[in-house]
Amino acid sequence: MIAVPDELPITAADVAAATGGQLVAGDRARRFDGVTIDSRSVRPGQLFVGIRGERFDGTDYARASVEAGATGVVVSRGSMAADLAGHPDEPVVIAVDDTTAALQALGRQVRRASGTKVTAITGSAGKTTTKEIAADFLATRFAVHRNPGNLNNHIGLPLSLIDLRTRPQMAVVELGMNHAGEIRQLVSLAEPEMRVWTNVGDAHIGFFRSPDAIADAKAEILSGATEDTVVVANADDSRVMARVAGFGGRLVTFGQAGDADVRATIVTFRGVECTSAHITTPAGEGDLEVPLGGDGNLANVLAATAVAVTWGVPLQAVIERAAQLRPARRRGEVVALRRAVTLVDDSYNSSPSALRGALASVSRDVRHGRRVAFLGEMLELGAHAVALHEECGRAAAESGLSALVTVGGAAAESMASAAGRAGMASGAVRHVGTAAEASTLVRDLIRPGDLVLVKGSRGVRMDLVADRVREEWR
Repeated sequence: MIAVPDELPITAADVAAATGGQLVAGDRARRFDGVTIDSRSVRPGQLFVGIRGERFDGTDYARASVEAGATGVVVSRGSMAADLAGHPDEPVVIAVDDTTAALQALGRQVRRASGTKVTAITGSAGKTTTKEIAADFLATRFAVHRNPGNLNNHIGLPLSLIDLRTRPQMAVVELGMNHAGEIRQLVSLAEPEMRVWTNVGDAHIGFFRSPDAIADAKAEILSGATEDTVVVANADDSRVMARVAGFGGRLVTFGQAGDADVRATIVTFRGVECTSAHITTPAGEGDLEVPLGGDGNLANVLAATAVAVTWGVPLQAVIERAAQLRPARRRGEVVALRRAVTLVDDSYNSSPSALRGALASVSRDVRHGRRVAFLGEMLELGAHAVALHEECGRAAAESGLSALVTVGGAAAESMASAAGRAGMASGAVRHVGTAAEASTLVRDLIRPGDLVLVKGSRGVRMDLVADRVREEWR
């Protein structure tokens, strides 16, 4: 059993010192059993931080959080919540200039005091999957914390860092962005000993001039790195490699490129459910089989392998754990249904590069009869939206689909039109405006033995279509 040190205490005095706040009321020795920003889910003994958002000010909910059991609050200076100083429960009240900055400062301070080794992951696609796999591999040897879900922004990350008060040996966190400067800020909070850059794609390109501009923003993962920092980089991505070329610390590469430090050869894609490869690493080599399909998932596994073996996990432990991996819910989740229907539920999110990869994986699956795809509009593509959707429409036609339903606005409709121009029969392609409308087509379009791909940006709610497929064929 992995031994875990005693939990790092967080006191009112610690919070005031870390945030530069004023202890307005309460006992400076009061210890908190965690931190929350949501007054609706406060647990007894927690510290509530009143974050100011675009539509609300969390400070307004400070009293409600105390009534729910919070024993301390961090609020804006001069706010009405200062009257909590006279509350009969005698909560700690700490006033700060900026509650978001205070949360970030507290997260950084706990991270530093925890003694935990932090690995931070960024990239246009595969961040969450790589994070989960890397954490699984590391957990074969270490006590590991991973940031839950996709808490990867300027608020979610510091909350995850505060969780390091449990003093795990390792933490794996993801860093998200859709504007330049965000990764730089997140890296400054996490201060990771290891930094992973999965790829450069076209997600969020609506906020950038070009893929090179996205690469420059992702390159902020190198910000503040020292000669002791380890960077794990995708050897198959030319934009990534161009930007890590001058890195002065330790560089570990992964991919199918011949000079990658963690390299996959003799790769066999067995449809949407399995991939096998021979892998060569600085820690040895071996044959790996993973129940995940597609080039993207292979890259995710290689990145996670690079993380694990660099931290000292034996390669055999990685290979054994890889065989047990399963996709996260709605992230390429493969579901076997009645009458040999197979659903690939990839409805959590989408981008053009990720969609092309999913279509390629579907096209290689020879165990099913027909292939059917329900593809939702991809958001945050700006002026590039129509051209990128058309490109994906052509890829859909080339993947051998028997039926295609596109869902969303004009960009999604252009995907359907491009698929038709690329050779799909007019009767095989349909476009509808909403996922609810697409759901009504499930019963008529899907036949026994079909492979069904459902993918789209979260805002389009393609999960409704995936759930209808499950209901009809369970």
